[in-house]
Amino acid sequence: MHKQTLLENIDKIHTTEMGIGRIQRNLEIDVEPVNYCISKLKQENSVVTKEGKNYYVHVDGCIITINSSSFTIITAHKA
Repeated sequence: MHKQTLLENIDKIHTTEMGIGRIQRNLEIDVEPVNYCISKLKQENSVVTKEGKNYYVHVDGCIITINSSSFTIITAHKA
């Protein structure tokens, strides 16, 4: 259910300037983080939970935190 909501609003998913650096640093990636996180969300094995105002995408040993009202990727880190 939560995963479907995120997929239906995929064009709204974004992050802030500060979020870009934070996500890249935490996940140790060199690529553009929004598309990276979206690709992780789209994976068959991703699991989405919701706690309070945030969605949490659990996939491939990382957790991506997305605000449920603004669809802003707040942070991502290795699990």
